[in-house]
Amino acid sequence: MRCYLRPQNIHAISFDLDDTLYNNQPYILNAEAELTQFLHRSFPLTAAWQPQDWRRLKLLLLQQMPELAHDTTAARIATLRQGLLQLGYSAAEAERGAAEGLACFYFHRSHFQVSSEVLSLLRHLSQRFRLVGITNGNVDAERIGLGDAFEFVLHPGNGVRMKPAKDMFDLACARLDIRSEQLLHVGDSLNADVRGARLAGCQSVWLNPSFGQLESLPIAALLPHMEIAALGSLSNIL
Repeated sequence: MRCYLRPQNIHAISFDLDDTLYNNQPYILNAEAELTQFLHRSFPLTAAWQPQDWRRLKLLLLQQMPELAHDTTAARIATLRQGLLQLGYSAAEAERGAAEGLACFYFHRSHFQVSSEVLSLLRHLSQRFRLVGITNGNVDAERIGLGDAFEFVLHPGNGVRMKPAKDMFDLACARLDIRSEQLLHVGDSLNADVRGARLAGCQSVWLNPSFGQLESLPIAALLPHMEIAALGSLSNIL
C-alpha cells in the first residue's frame, strides 16, 4: 500500500466494477463467442464477416456518431443493426437481430457471480460507509450478486458520459447528498477511475495490480490518494 495524499472525511465509497471487483475478461470473451454463435445460427450471412469486420464498422459508427462512445449498449445495437443491413438483411430483420443479439450478449456478459470474499468485504465496509457502483460497462449488477451491496449502480448512456468525464461522479454525489470531496472512488484504471475521480473533486484509491495487470505510474498522472495491491487492504486502511 502506498499513500500519496491522506484520505479524510469520507462519507461514501464508490467502486468501479469490471476488473476491480472481478476479472472481466473471460466473461466478455465468452459473451462475444456466444453472440457470434447466435448470429451464425440465426443470420447465416454473418459467417462472411470476421471479428475485425465488426470492429471496423464500430469504429466507423463512432466517428459518425461520437455520442455512441459513451453508451456501450447503444453502440452494440447500432453496430449489429448496421452490420446486418450491410450483409443484405432487411431493415426489420436487422432491427430484430440487433435486439436479439444484444439480449444474447447481455445475458452471457452477466452470467457469473462476484466472489464471496469481495461480497464479504463490501458488507464489512457498508457498516461504516455508504457504498455505490460507478462503471463504464453494462454488466447487470443484480445478476452478478451486487444487488444488496450497493445503494445504486451508475452506468453511462442517455447523455451521461463515461469516466473519466465527471458526470457519474457528480450524479453519485448528488444522489448521496454529499460534497464531491466526501466520496472515495476505488478502481483499477489510472485514467477512468483515478483521473476521473480527481477531476470531479473526489478522493481516489488505485487498485494496482488488478487481476495480473500492472500499470506504472506516469510522471504526469494525477496521483491517487492511495495505491493498493489487493481490495482486502481497504478494510485495514479505512
